[in-house]
Amino acid sequence: MKQRNIAVCIILTIVTCGIYGLYWEYCIVEDVNTMTGDSQFSGIVVILLSIVTAGIFLMYWMYVTGKKLDDMIGDNGNRAVIYLVLAIFELSIIDFCLLQNEINQRAA
Repeated sequence: MKQRNIAVCIILTIVTCGIYGLYWEYCIVEDVNTMTGDSQFSGIVVILLSIVTAGIFLMYWMYVTGKKLDDMIGDNGNRAVIYLVLAIFELSIIDFCLLQNEINQRAA
C-alpha cells in the first residue's frame, strides 16, 4: 500500500479530465484488497464493470467495501451507507478521498 497526497490526486484527476481518476481508482481497489485480505475483484475488473454498467457496479463496490472496512476496523461506522449515498449522487471522488484517507492511515 502506498500513501498518496489526496489533493494532488484530485488536481491530477481534474487536469487530465478523469484519466488519472481511473488510475487512482485502480490503485485504491488494489490497496483495499491488500488491506482487507480480500481480492474478489481486481482493479481492472472494477473499472471495466463500472464503465459497462454506467457506474452501477461502482456503487455496489463502494457499499461492499464500506462493509468490509467497518468489519475490519470493528467500529459501528456507517461507511457502507455513506459511500453508497455519495456514489448515488455522483460524488465518487469524495468516496475515493475517504478511501485514500483510510489507506494512508493504515500505510503509515
